[in-house]
Amino acid sequence: MTLTTPSPASPLKIGTRGSPLALAQAYETRRRLMAAFDLAEDAFEIVVITTSGDNAQLIAKDKPLKELGGKGLFTKEIEEALLVGGIDIAVHSMKDMPVAQPEGLLLDTYLPREDTRDAFVSPNVATLADLPKGAVVGTSSLRRRAQLLHFRSDLNVVEFRGNVQTRLKKLGNGVADCTFLAVAGLNRLDMGHVAASAISPEDMLPAVAQGAIGIERRAADNNTAALLEAIHDTPTGHRLAAERAFLAALDGSCETPIAGLAELDGTTLRLRGEVLRPDGTESIDADQTAPIEDGAELGEAMAQDLLAQAGDGFFEWRS
Repeated sequence: MTLTTPSPASPLKIGTRGSPLALAQAYETRRRLMAAFDLAEDAFEIVVITTSGDNAQLIAKDKPLKELGGKGLFTKEIEEALLVGGIDIAVHSMKDMPVAQPEGLLLDTYLPREDTRDAFVSPNVATLADLPKGAVVGTSSLRRRAQLLHFRSDLNVVEFRGNVQTRLKKLGNGVADCTFLAVAGLNRLDMGHVAASAISPEDMLPAVAQGAIGIERRAADNNTAALLEAIHDTPTGHRLAAERAFLAALDGSCETPIAGLAELDGTTLRLRGEVLRPDGTESIDADQTAPIEDGAELGEAMAQDLLAQAGDGFFEWRS
């Protein structure tokens, strides 16, 4: 097929949420496409779409994501715009993406993955281990909540919703003693200095697909598929294939404390996975390897192993 590249007269419309981090990810996507095809900035149009998850009143309530409608809160309006042609591609934080996309859409392009670690953020304490007994920890992540309580049952974990800037403001106002953010997000905002320390995967396994940017398109749009192929990062694709297969087999949702991380070493893929009770009282984990091309099968098999290890009632959220 003859590739048609975007132009100022017919720009490629990039859909995104309006938070500073979401915009930074959209700008990175634009930069990579500009470089790949030697295009000017005005060959692209950034289209900001407000999602249900961006509702200021919902954020202020600091309710768990599962009570507000799940991960789809951050994607529904963007995907609707993509389906009707209001935008040509959608840029997402992959850790926020459901494992299945609406019919007619494909999520098969990933930019090179950033740092996957969690950042410990506190104005007064350097590390998680230094927190005093009973310290108040703010997080909206069910995974982080369960991991923290498994590690330190004495901590008081409270809901802490909002984008990076909102959460930092709440922290500054004394709502909590500390919070956690993705190192990748801070790096993309040139705010790495905000982290008091980074937590190794050995101490806190990250969310599935943390640090990765995904680009969604219409399945039938072959021209856009060809454009995106030029910026797709294959190693990231291999890693996410394993992690998201693991998540899908566990019926992963915002109600499920699940962590997972795939890493590549030559032709081998190492996958670590963890599931926890929401209250942190129990954790089951696994660490396995396979050839890179078998990553998705490894993810599914590991999930089945963890399901088999779990005792009665462990996965009550599945009912």
